[in-house]
Amino acid sequence: MSCEERTGCLLATLAASKPGGHLVELGTGVGAGAAWLLHGMQPDARLLSIEGDEAVQAIATNHLATDPRVTFETTDADQWLDTYDGPRLALVHVDCGPGTFHRLQDLIDLLEPGGLYIVDDLLPQTTWPPSHQHRVDTLLAHLPEVPNLRATPMRWASGLLLGART
Repeated sequence: MSCEERTGCLLATLAASKPGGHLVELGTGVGAGAAWLLHGMQPDARLLSIEGDEAVQAIATNHLATDPRVTFETTDADQWLDTYDGPRLALVHVDCGPGTFHRLQDLIDLLEPGGLYIVDDLLPQTTWPPSHQHRVDTLLAHLPEVPNLRATPMRWASGLLLGART
């Protein structure tokens, strides 16, 4: 699902707060979220955008790859979480299962202190499979127990979760 405008504006604002930061997007899709992040990023910030579907990511790459601040990697997000050994992350926008519905702690551990964790599309969507609401409810119920994460779910835009690593 593409990033809706209010969510995009928030992503740009949050990206602007991380000069020189290393930002990651898990779930590039066609690149709407990446475009918003790039819109807000400072010239010295860097974005790594991860997508498992090469054909979908090709759309994003076609439109955004000329920006030297972004790198696209076609890989499974679980595999990326297994192998990432770069710097701590200033901000991560998650639009896929890994890092949201499973492996949340693995992703939070990659954030620098004060690093931001953003998830969208948490309000019911017509495109959701029947089991998805249960996954969202489980995530939201589990949030207070996640070590090193202060998170606030918001019933705004498509349904957002904004967190900071403590």
